[in-house]
Formats: sequence, C-alpha cells, structure tokens
Amino acid sequence: MADAEFLLLGDALWLEFVNTAGSARDTLPDPGAYHRWTKAVRVESPGDAEGFAEALALRTRLTGLAAALTDKRSPPPSSVEAINRLLVALEGREQLVRIGGRWRLRFGTARAPTAVQAVAQSAAQTLANPLAAVRRCANQECGLFFADDSASQSRRWCSRNRCGQRGRIERRRSNRITPVVAEE
Repeated sequence: MADAEFLLLGDALWLEFVNTAGSARDTLPDPGAYHRWTKAVRVESPGDAEGFAEALALRTRLTGLAAALTDKRSPPPSSVEAINRLLVALEGREQLVRIGGRWRLRFGTARAPTAVQAVAQSAAQTLANPLAAVRRCANQECGLFFADDSASQSRRWCSRNRCGQRGRIERRRSNRITPVVAEE
C-alpha cells in the first residue's frame, strides 16, 4: 500500500488488477503505467504495447468475473476461457512439497509467470476456493472490489483505514441527535 500511484489493498492480485480501472479514473492509461503497476505488485512486466493490450482485454473479462461473484452469479464463460487460455501457457510440472508438516502436490512453474499469467492464476485460485467471497466496497464513492477473508465474511469496506473509517464517521454524524428549536 506504500505506492502512491496505485491503491493496493493487499487482496488477491487479480482484484488489485481489476481495481486499476477504478471508479474515479483508470490508473493504467498507457503501457508505462502498466509497467509501473507490474513493478509495484512484483510480477514480470511484458514491457511492450502488445502485452498492454492483452492485459487490458484480460482486465475487462476479470471485471465481469468480479461483478458476477459479487452478485453471487456464475462466472461468465468468457472470463473462465480467458483464465484457462493463460494458464495453459504456463510451463512447469507437479512437485512434492512439505507444507505445515504435510506433503502436498503443487504445480511449480519452470519460469516466473508473466503479469497476465500471474493475474490469471490469482483469479483461478479464487474461483477454486469455495470459501472465497468477492465483495464491492460499501462506500458509494469507492466501489473497489476486495476479497473478504474475514471469519464471518461480513467485511463491508475495501480498507479499514480508507473507507471503513469514513463510514464509521458518517454513521456517527447521522446518529447525532440534533437539538429541536421551538418556534415561537
């Protein structure tokens, strides 16, 4: 969240990517901005205009996916196809790794995934997780998507400090009792 150019909530990478379209302005207006975003989230940047066009097309598909999940609808087939098209290009193999004292079989890539592949992996992980909940910020002026990983899955704000604090202040203001002035 230290990057001033991009609002990074620390949620799923694919939602960070979707949120670059933003409700107020697009923070990825050109390939240079896309390159800076990939550096900010620590994924491999394609560094060319063709990669930027592919990224924008993916962002459009994933925005539809985020909206569908928020509304508890089935994922759009075009979003799933876009994710699968990128995942099939990942080179690697299954590897046996020890996690939390247990052996697990994990797919290990032969090279670092490109930015769009990393975003697609993140979206696939969210879709594959039955406990994952995608929400839209309750702040009407914000509207960013976030992954609700709270125990009760009742989180309402994209960020406790950004919109949650603002929401609490507004609720306090509206709950104040205003004195009634008697007319004479």
